Amino acid sequence: MTMSESNVRIAQPRDTVQVTLPGDLTLEGPLGTTVETFLRAAFPDPPVPYIVALVDGKLRELTYPIKRDCKVEPLDLSQSDGVRVYRRSLSFLMVVAAGKVFPGVEIFVDHSLPFGGYFCEVRNRAPFTEAELQALAAEMWRMVEADLPIVRLNLPLEEALAIFEKRGETDKVLLFQERERNKKTYLQMYALEDYQDYFHGYMVPSTGYLKFFRLLCWEDGFILQFPQRHAPPHLQPIQQNPQLLSVFREYGQWLRLLGTESVGELNRIVARGELNKTILVSEALHEHRISDIADQIWDRRAAVRVVLIAGPSSSGKTTFSKRLGVQLLAHGIRPFALELDNYFHNREDTPRDETGDYDFEALEALDIPFFNAQLQALLQGDEVQLPRFNFFTGKREAGAKARLRPGQIVIVEGIHGLNPDLIYTLPPEALFRIYVSALTQLNLDRHNRVPTTDTRLIRRITRDARTRGYNAAETIARWESVRRGEKRHIFPYQENADVMFNSALVYELSVLKPLAEPLLLQVDSDSRQWVEAKRLLTFLQWFLPANPDQVPENSILREFIGGSSLEEFHWD
Repeated sequence: MTMSESNVRIAQPRDTVQVTLPGDLTLEGPLGTTVETFLRAAFPDPPVPYIVALVDGKLRELTYPIKRDCKVEPLDLSQSDGVRVYRRSLSFLMVVAAGKVFPGVEIFVDHSLPFGGYFCEVRNRAPFTEAELQALAAEMWRMVEADLPIVRLNLPLEEALAIFEKRGETDKVLLFQERERNKKTYLQMYALEDYQDYFHGYMVPSTGYLKFFRLLCWEDGFILQFPQRHAPPHLQPIQQNPQLLSVFREYGQWLRLLGTESVGELNRIVARGELNKTILVSEALHEHRISDIADQIWDRRAAVRVVLIAGPSSSGKTTFSKRLGVQLLAHGIRPFALELDNYFHNREDTPRDETGDYDFEALEALDIPFFNAQLQALLQGDEVQLPRFNFFTGKREAGAKARLRPGQIVIVEGIHGLNPDLIYTLPPEALFRIYVSALTQLNLDRHNRVPTTDTRLIRRITRDARTRGYNAAETIARWESVRRGEKRHIFPYQENADVMFNSALVYELSVLKPLAEPLLLQVDSDSRQWVEAKRLLTFLQWFLPANPDQVPENSILREFIGGSSLEEFHWD
């Protein structure tokens, strides 16, 4: 059969492309039409603006030109990639506007806030007054209304370094000098009007997208507020989080003491072979803080019967608990560990979530009356047969028998430790609650944050591969569900804590890098998890690697990289 007989013919080159959108909607446009143009044609007035898109599974800016037929999935403020791009672009807008209203001002984006926002500081002058902050907000709104383009540039590295040196941004100079040593001669930057800067990751196409924000005076700085993922595009009410802010302030003081407020400064220490001193001081600060918490429990020993430890995933709660136990033993207090996970209902009695799946992270997944009855019996000096939950069969079984010794304190570790509904048989003064989280404040530079969530995810990827046999793709796939549980069951109660412990270590990403990178590189580039894996790999490229052998054996970081001297430690 010839070609003509089979109705098959040579295709002529097309000057159009087709884009398939959710709902099997297919649009056609000229070759090189941007993602933004297609989305505006398909969704002219979305309730929540699209910020970025997946093009055949790869994350792309809305300015990305389509050059072949493809599938496009738009992402808005309800998705993690969308909200990251929005926050980054909003920070850029704020920095540019501040430079116009207050020439020469140095603004640092310090850390995130639980109600959706960044705490920012002015370093080279007094904090903004209310009137000055209103002037800054007015300039930002002017730029939003003007819908100014945000343009991506590839600048020669030498030219980019000259820009940062002229502005006195030594943190960026240090960061990008490492790029120069790696023979990378260009840097991707962004321009807004006549201002050029580096931001780690994609941007929105123009300032007109940035219509949801608020500026507020706060402590000795100010808040740049933006929507949270669970309720876009609305701004949440401002919450008072004095303990959380105190922890961030303390960690900032630690970073200044160590001379490592930015990744460039950390890299310089690694390159000089001086990291061991940073490690020792960081660990000493941790030990001092744990000792201080033990002192507080000792001071309240006449009343405190139970210590509750809670925090989000990969915060190092297990190692913290054991190190706290060591400090309590040094005070003459012998702890008794009561494992909350053993009080799960049998699997068939577990509540289900809105999708119909078992919700193991809900408080109701635990047999709270049974737990309280056993806790009360233990504290009265009775012998109790503790339960042991069999995670393979999903059944609760009989465990070991236990009786407290005189003066023993019960330590309970679990995600619900700060929830006031967990223990209802004891007065408040009998409980001492501790919130543990890796609240990192080490940033790439003054405008590019290192998210706390990313540090915890990299910790978990490393630990899961070592102890649970999960690959990076599996850990990443579970992470969204983990985060959802934290937001529901942990973060709302964090201010109930008597004390907070920040488990972040300034040097840890340098140590985790050589362990995490090979795991992330194994993620299938065609999978949905590759978008996140690639983002983390791009982020880790800024860190010089460090030898894990330098990490002390009792470090919280050992919980994730292995080799902990506390792994087999038991109080009894």
